Amino acid sequence: MSDINNLNEFEIKMQKAVNNLKSEFETIRAGRANPKMLDKIFVEYYGSNTPLNQVANISVPEARTILIQPWETSLLKVIEKAIQTSDLGINPNNDGKVLRLILPPLSEEQRKKLTKDTNKKSEEARVSIRNIRRDAMDFYKKANKKHEITDDELKDLENRIQKLTDKYIFEVDKLLSNKNKEIMTV
Repeated sequence: MSDINNLNEFEIKMQKAVNNLKSEFETIRAGRANPKMLDKIFVEYYGSNTPLNQVANISVPEARTILIQPWETSLLKVIEKAIQTSDLGINPNNDGKVLRLILPPLSEEQRKKLTKDTNKKSEEARVSIRNIRRDAMDFYKKANKKHEITDDELKDLENRIQKLTDKYIFEVDKLLSNKNKEIMTV
């Protein structure tokens, strides 16, 4: 068997799709405080848009509280405004030194909306994995037409690609199930 039979390139792409979904899920609020919720918040800092976690310490002192301590107190108002205009739906408490985000319990309606969102994101990940499978299949069919691999090798590769696809789709489904359980837990 030649080097062309190596599926690493396609497996790496599938793993990236799963990792992307994991990081998307980490930013979704599920009732408990999680600093990753703030990953999508940027603030104006010396003329450039900077991620919040690069201008402040972010900690979780309690299950429903996030504490934001900017490195410069002049950033308090800027960070407060960025959080208020974000899609978090939380109004920060500013005591002049730190910002406290107190997460209210999610309503049933909010939980259902979040599960719809997680379902949509996981379907996007599944589609991405299936597209990678299609690309891999096309690549090996072309190699077969150019007589770089035999028909038997093509069949074997198609089976291996399908097994990889099934493995990563299963991972996506497991992530979705766990996240939805986390969201629906009161």
